[in-house]
Amino acid sequence: MAQGGVHCVKQGIIVLGASGHAKVVIELLREMGERVDFCWADKSGTCLGVPVLEGDVHLERLRREGYSRAFVAVGSNAVRARLSDTVRRLGFDLVNAISPHAVISSSARIGKGVAIMAGAVVNAESVIDDLAIVNTGATIDHDCHIGVAVHVAPQCGLAGNVIVGRGTFLGIGCNVIPGVRIGAGVTVGAGAVVVKPLADGTLAVGVPATPVEQMGQR
Repeated sequence: MAQGGVHCVKQGIIVLGASGHAKVVIELLREMGERVDFCWADKSGTCLGVPVLEGDVHLERLRREGYSRAFVAVGSNAVRARLSDTVRRLGFDLVNAISPHAVISSSARIGKGVAIMAGAVVNAESVIDDLAIVNTGATIDHDCHIGVAVHVAPQCGLAGNVIVGRGTFLGIGCNVIPGVRIGAGVTVGAGAVVVKPLADGTLAVGVPATPVEQMGQR
């Protein structure tokens, strides 16, 4: 313990979550040379050998003990955003989990609490905001803007100048043509091809991607 009763800063990371997404994140962090000391979830146990703690009291205790870095490894966009607010209020800093096997332009801007998986590509002057997930093999071309707590699922392909609003989910293998704006809270189904703008809150599926309510009117 340091002078004045203040605990020394701990160097390990606290991962919030203990499911499949958390497993991927733990391995990413280890590949980066980081150490994950604890996971936090709704049930105790272990996750890839990391002790899992249950209950908010543990987050508060770990922060008091000097842990200062956390990663929210939860797949749900809304829950990830909510938990990030919780840990930030407790004084944790959010770290990134970025695979050494991802390709990220030196001119791209990456926020905090971002996960970028193996095989992903982020090209020139794209912006990846806080809490976004760019999943395995997804490609983000030049000048895109991926909003807060967006999930770009595996094998998605976004052409240049695409804008994706906060909390949107792009399903596995979907594609977006250049310059399209996708609103906040949108869900795009697996394998869809987005060729037109999508308004906030839209659920769109198919080739081309069509809002579900419009499909019902055909």
